[in-house]
Amino acid sequence: QVQLVESGGGLVQSGGSLRLSCTASGIIFRFYDMGWYRQAPGKQRELVARRTSSGSSDYTDSVKGRFTISRDNTKNTVYLQMNPLKPEDTAVYYCNARNGIQNYWGQGTQVTVSS
Repeated sequence: QVQLVESGGGLVQSGGSLRLSCTASGIIFRFYDMGWYRQAPGKQRELVARRTSSGSSDYTDSVKGRFTISRDNTKNTVYLQMNPLKPEDTAVYYCNARNGIQNYWGQGTQVTVSS
């Protein structure tokens, strides 16, 4: 059974920082592209950042220079370091694992940034 378990969300003031973690089980982690998505109320889910199995990264424009995605294949974990945070970053953040055939999601973790 595949599980993606996120942690690290919470309430933070504008300008603050958070680090999200997502630990995977049930997959051969190193073969999967790992991503972070977010969904704000009334909006569609959007890709925030992705770290591929080959080590490349890409980010949505609104977080470039503020967020950093990384992964530790020895721990089956992907991270999202976020700072400085802005109120518009408020959303539920979801971990995603995909390999072109299979696509898995975590349950989400809430990030709330107060102004």
